[in-house]
Amino acid sequence: MKGAKGKSGLSKQADETNLKKRKQTASKEGKAKKQPVSKSKKEKKDPNKPKRPPTPFFVFLEEFRKTFSANNPNVKAVSAVGKAGGDKWKSLSDAEKAPYVTKANARKVEYEKNMKAYNAKQDKASDDAEEEESDANEEEGSEEEEDDDE
Repeated sequence: MKGAKGKSGLSKQADETNLKKRKQTASKEGKAKKQPVSKSKKEKKDPNKPKRPPTPFFVFLEEFRKTFSANNPNVKAVSAVGKAGGDKWKSLSDAEKAPYVTKANARKVEYEKNMKAYNAKQDKASDDAEEEESDANEEEGSEEEEDDDE
């Protein structure tokens, strides 16, 4: 035991009981801390939901990847392509970026249109489900009333 020389009057037995008490309280605290935290269940992604539109940079990067891979067939690292694309994007002027901005805006408009259609379809599906539930509840209620009459 470390520091056993400097203890004043504590016997070995008292040391062991103190140690046991400390271990018990530590294990109780440890169990309290290690309780699993309830994880919120994530809803599964709907595969029919439209993907978000790319930013102007990613529209640029789509074209840049093609030219970069044609010019540098030996470079296979994705990070190298991304880094080179980022450097090139930074060096472009606003006038040079304009075509990518317009393409991105066009994709954004298309995405918004698709989302409106998707949300309308979702609302209709949820309304249909609610109507079916209410119809089922009404039928159950009328069956119970018939049972009461007998």
